[in-house]
Amino acid sequence: MFPAHRESSQLSPNRFRFLNVAREVTTASDWNNPEWDKLWLYNLHYFDNLNAENSGAHVAWLRELIQRWIAENPPAKGNGWEPYPLSLRIVNWIKWVLAGNPLSTEAVHSLAIQCRYLRRRLEWHLLGNHLFANAKALVFSGLFFEGDEADEWLRKGLEILAQEVPEQILADGGHFERSPMYHSIILEDLLDLLNITSAYPGASPEYGVYLWDDWHKRIPGMLRWLRAMCHPDGQIAFFNDAAFKIAPEPFELERYAVQLGMQEDDRLGNDVTIEMLASSGYVSAKLGKVALVFDGAPVGPDYLPGHAHADTLSFELSWHGQRVICNSGTSCYGVGTRRLWERSTVAHNAVAVDGQDSSEVWSRFRVARRARPLGLHAERVGNTLLLRCGHDGYNRLSGKPIHYRTIEINNEDVVWRDEVLGRGHHRLIGYIPIHPEVVLEQMEKCRCRLTLPSGRSLMLSSDSGLEFSNQEGWYSPEFGKSLRRPVVTWQLEGKLPLAAGFRLREIAN
Repeated sequence: MFPAHRESSQLSPNRFRFLNVAREVTTASDWNNPEWDKLWLYNLHYFDNLNAENSGAHVAWLRELIQRWIAENPPAKGNGWEPYPLSLRIVNWIKWVLAGNPLSTEAVHSLAIQCRYLRRRLEWHLLGNHLFANAKALVFSGLFFEGDEADEWLRKGLEILAQEVPEQILADGGHFERSPMYHSIILEDLLDLLNITSAYPGASPEYGVYLWDDWHKRIPGMLRWLRAMCHPDGQIAFFNDAAFKIAPEPFELERYAVQLGMQEDDRLGNDVTIEMLASSGYVSAKLGKVALVFDGAPVGPDYLPGHAHADTLSFELSWHGQRVICNSGTSCYGVGTRRLWERSTVAHNAVAVDGQDSSEVWSRFRVARRARPLGLHAERVGNTLLLRCGHDGYNRLSGKPIHYRTIEINNEDVVWRDEVLGRGHHRLIGYIPIHPEVVLEQMEKCRCRLTLPSGRSLMLSSDSGLEFSNQEGWYSPEFGKSLRRPVVTWQLEGKLPLAAGFRLREIAN
């Protein structure tokens, strides 16, 4: 079966575009150019382009690139021999062969060396999606090659997956790192594993057959989770590290799954739905013109919060299919102020107390004290959808503040209320980030007009009479791409408890 495709990133034999940056790779040293971003170099070594859209039109380029990689990346030297890019490249080379593109004798020999090298360098220290990718590569290697060593690769890969699939895939189908982007990557991994094991019937040990059955049963739940975490435009919501064009698009994963025998599920196509993803902590709510995804989730597993943002209790909202309120997205993984800002509470539809983040995110992939969700609840009462959750991320401050957010969606409007309970004097700042395609017009101190690209107009107002301010923020829908956008802010200071209410409704032009 044809796997999920990504956009082509090879512009010419020596020119590549990754993360919205195009570069010429003309010398051997360029594979490890210290002046280039590490993630860009990783993408260069992945060889995703072997299985990208229209790759068949550039077979000569791809064969030449494989030979270049072998000649210019000797064993154990450089970025390409680190376990994660090594794992992805092994899988992509094997996929390419199975699609009808034979490797040269030299390339097959190199592939065997890469598999042997990976087997000794599994990323037990990182776990999560890295170890998952290592195990997937071992399964691919063990099925592709023959002999005792290949059999051991296969057994080890299956052994790791037997442990990691139940650990990483939650009961509601979500991936335990709570990132829709990484969820999509892991979903593709499982679909690929189903695909290749079907291509080698009888080659897996007995427990491999059991695992295949387990993967087959989990994938429908993973597809439902992904559908719930998408906007009506068919693309993922931005919670934790998430951006477009890293994982295959949701429709590609759907196509791939159907091709492998999964049944389509239109349960979320109804006019009124509320999907409680209890294990991962999200709620997807849809009522007529409104679609909303609410974050009542832990930041991730306690031992692996590297892709977490301080976004607890944020929500993203679409109106008539247009994104209106949305989190920051992710533009980079490098050390610096932009990475810190994109992970902060300020970059999300959330509330900061005393200038602090709800979870203490730091460095590139670190979290110290983190918010714990409290009492996530969602219900439908007639044609009204009610959502509520709290978190204790500010409990570390004096007076132990606790933030609760309640959301009510009905046929006329969306109303939400932020309450901060506890003791003592505190200052709240709320952030309501607006999609860059939506035009914001300040009208009065406690309300503003939002104009959608379709021409429809919405009124955002403060039921508490709080004065709005319009700040400039950033929206990063892709790595390497950041767009300016308006952010509505409000402030409230005083002795706890404090509360603020807001309303969004459609108005006549």
